[in-house]
Amino acid sequence: MHWSLTRISRGFRLAGAGVVTACLLGASAGAQGKLDAHYVATLAGVPIGKGAWLIDIGDDQFTAAASGMTTGLLRVFAPGQGNSASRGGVRGDVLMPTLFVSTINNDKRIEELRIVLSAGTVKELVVDPPNSPNPDRIPVTEAHRRGVVDPVSAALIRVSGNGDPISPEACRRTIPVFDGRMRFDLQLSFMRIENVRAPKGYQGPVVVCGVQFVPLAGYVPQRPAIKYLMAQQDMEIWLAPISGTRIVVPYRISLQTPLGRGVLEATQFVAVATPRSTPATAAAR
Repeated sequence: MHWSLTRISRGFRLAGAGVVTACLLGASAGAQGKLDAHYVATLAGVPIGKGAWLIDIGDDQFTAAASGMTTGLLRVFAPGQGNSASRGGVRGDVLMPTLFVSTINNDKRIEELRIVLSAGTVKELVVDPPNSPNPDRIPVTEAHRRGVVDPVSAALIRVSGNGDPISPEACRRTIPVFDGRMRFDLQLSFMRIENVRAPKGYQGPVVVCGVQFVPLAGYVPQRPAIKYLMAQQDMEIWLAPISGTRIVVPYRISLQTPLGRGVLEATQFVAVATPRSTPATAAAR
């Protein structure tokens, strides 16, 4: 049970979480927006956790912060809470993550991660506590630390072109993620278009992508959790737009676990466009 609950908790960090998490992030320099989203996680229909996500995409920088905690019956088995954040600059039409930090407290230990990036390359890494030694673990090489995004930035997906970002194009990508311990790809594929109505905020279409988890390094191949996730064929991520940008982000994530269907879904998804700063405004800052 423990591994499946841990994977669902990690979804908060990717979506706001994941488990299920090369786009590379970008938005027009003239497109800015903010998102204030809250999520609830359920397992076999039973509420087990909640989370929040705040995103601010400006004309020269962006920030994204996610927090989550387990609640209800799940706290008996895997109590804990955590927060993660990513920030970076906006250069031309590309978002460039520069720093990722994460703190997870599961009441047994505190895990802290810090990743400094430059142009998609990991320059500094702090992992506390470090991975326990295991001769079967696939080692992470310097090559695995290049051309990557952090877990929070991985969920900010830019859709190219000038048309509606809620389109099959949003799913046609592979996201290269390095979470400080493991290097893996999330291979997305288009499935369908749905319509959603959040209890607060967004109402409209979302694009549904299938997700394939492909571990590359930093993992032990024999572990049941890894084998199970690799074999999953029905993981889904539902992507909704941030107004004022061409960025889409998770509205819903679902996957099958040995304990039932795990779902992370927005109960609030308030996205607003923000005006572009004028030269005078930028100078004043």
